[in-house]
Amino acid sequence: MNLVLIAMILALLIPIYEAWQDDDIWQKMLAFASIATKTSIMILVVSVLRDDWMIGVVGVIILSVGNAGLMLLAHLLKRMSNYDRPV
Repeated sequence: MNLVLIAMILALLIPIYEAWQDDDIWQKMLAFASIATKTSIMILVVSVLRDDWMIGVVGVIILSVGNAGLMLLAHLLKRMSNYDRPV
């Protein structure tokens, strides 16, 4: 159990490093979406191992709704950058 969680945390460090290193906003948003997805999967694994379905419900909510806000922000930034360009 501990080995699986340690491997998941190490996999979580990869997008954190990428977001810290890169200045492009799209790369940072992609890294944050990856962090949110990996964190929710970690929550689901912990809930299954502990047999606690209330924690699992929180993980499912984060997985389904958490990235939706990030995608809305990405769409808004894309529309704003298209609006600034001359036709």
